[in-house]
Amino acid sequence: MSGAGAPTLELDGSGLRVVVVAASWHDVVMDGLVAGAHRALERAGVADVALVRVPGSFELPVAALHAARAGADAVVALGVVIRGGTPHFDYVCHAATQGLTDVALQTGTPVGFGVLTCDDEAQALDRAGLEGSREDKGAEAAEAAVATVLALRAL
Repeated sequence: MSGAGAPTLELDGSGLRVVVVAASWHDVVMDGLVAGAHRALERAGVADVALVRVPGSFELPVAALHAARAGADAVVALGVVIRGGTPHFDYVCHAATQGLTDVALQTGTPVGFGVLTCDDEAQALDRAGLEGSREDKGAEAAEAAVATVLALRAL
């Protein structure tokens, strides 16, 4: 399982403003990812959380950029891309990954990466933080974003 070895983080995110930017494709998976991010942010004491929905994972970077420019301390980007029979999967995955990386580097705002890139829906469901899922990638992305804000502030 890819989550093996993940750190246990004790985070104090009180006073942080976090924007969760979430794609809309694959409702069940996305609902799980968003709920996981909200659970993790609540555990970290983050009270100022906004949710912005975009059509798909390709649109995540531009929304993340606007959130960062609008003063978010961190952005949590959530989406899911499931492999199909065309190269579309590769293009969307690359664009989302590179775009979100660019947002973080250009703005200095941490971006938690919670974009699932799966071969099939079963893999996505297993990572969505739903009852019976083995992993909670929404929570992991939120924790990573908050932890990175705190690490940068300590520099």
